[in-house]
Amino acid sequence: MRLHLIAIGGSAMHNMAIALSLKGFIVSGSDDAIYEPSKSRLAKNNILPVKMGWFPGNITPDIDAVILGMHARADNPELLRAQELGLKIYSYPEYIYEQAKNKTRIVVGGSHGKTTITSMILHVLKHFNKDFDYLVGAQLEGFETMVKISDAPVMIIEGDEYLASPVDRRPKFHLYRANIGIISGIAWDHINVFPTFDNYIEQFDIFLKTIITDGTIIYNEEDKIVKELIESSNVELNKVGYHASESITENGITYLKVNGKSIPLSIFGNHNLQNLEAAHYACKALGITDENFYYAISSFKGAAKRLELLAENNVTTVYKDFAHSPSKLKATINAVKQQYPDRELIAVMELHTFSSLNKEFLTEYKGCMNNADTAVVFINRHTFEQKQMEPYAADEVKTAFDNDRLIFFNDSEILVEFLSYINYKGKNLLLMSSGNFGGINLNVLADKAITG
Repeated sequence: MRLHLIAIGGSAMHNMAIALSLKGFIVSGSDDAIYEPSKSRLAKNNILPVKMGWFPGNITPDIDAVILGMHARADNPELLRAQELGLKIYSYPEYIYEQAKNKTRIVVGGSHGKTTITSMILHVLKHFNKDFDYLVGAQLEGFETMVKISDAPVMIIEGDEYLASPVDRRPKFHLYRANIGIISGIAWDHINVFPTFDNYIEQFDIFLKTIITDGTIIYNEEDKIVKELIESSNVELNKVGYHASESITENGITYLKVNGKSIPLSIFGNHNLQNLEAAHYACKALGITDENFYYAISSFKGAAKRLELLAENNVTTVYKDFAHSPSKLKATINAVKQQYPDRELIAVMELHTFSSLNKEFLTEYKGCMNNADTAVVFINRHTFEQKQMEPYAADEVKTAFDNDRLIFFNDSEILVEFLSYINYKGKNLLLMSSGNFGGINLNVLADKAITG
């Protein structure tokens, strides 16, 4: 089987390329620019393109399939050549389904918690040496790649609701045809693709209809919108609701209270306790007993960039988190405050995505940082230029967040100076973004916070 990946350097695409190469396929690819760590990882597996750019000559009649990455444009010269030759062209999620169509497919959907739930399931299955394939949206500790494609009977798929490819405008999670689906929560996102909240909710309704007949939907019954969606749906599915298990927090450690036992966890926050139960029911469907699940999950340390510990001492803890949408932001801030009720919280978030920078969407952030003792919003001034969007002033951000105490920065150097002068004794620092804070070295910042 010979495969060619257009836009091979993307986070998901290069992992797929490596997984397919390891399975024994002949893999080639192209891109106009490839950055680290994709570049080194592709080179290590001998599938790094020799020359950057798009070359129609790469597309030959003997190619069995072309896989099109989201980074490519609809007028890509290699795509046009593949169409001219009549070659089979797949989007990334279409080819994942092609490789998984004879497996039991668990698809994890939702506006938030997808990566964490998927990671929890993988952690437990790996703990018990189960044979499984997977697709997850972050590099996980103990896993070589973000994608594994083999002859395993099961595949765990993080089901992103973003578009499949430049020529396929369907959300990715519509294409996997789940046997077991999960919806963790619904909160409006991707405003550039789904212009209204009703249109966004509709994508999850369609997702339910893509689950195979008599399949299972595992859903967060604590999320009002999810609960209403599932209860009003007439799809023929087994409906399994979940909610956060009972827990207590002592000395900065959360203990799960299950069947009279106290199980210490390395994670915390009500949203993570909800995620844990979603993973619990998914693993149960795969034959993992309750007792075994809770035993294995106690050693789960969290997904990358999800409340990831950067530094700590006896009086200060510094976390970074991928939170960027309003619901994620609020849940993450509340989790840290609940875990450390006696400490002040300095919460810093970067508005970075297209949705978060859109003026019409900005009011969705109303009140979501009010639980922080010091709330800081940062926008890299160059981000507006890169996204060709009109910038706005600090007062507009404060009004949208409905927080007069909110502090606004658009210069990373001034932000670092502000954070460096804070006395962090008895305080925690939480850094939240899907971007990179204008290139700030967060590890250096974290070390300064705990060393004074």
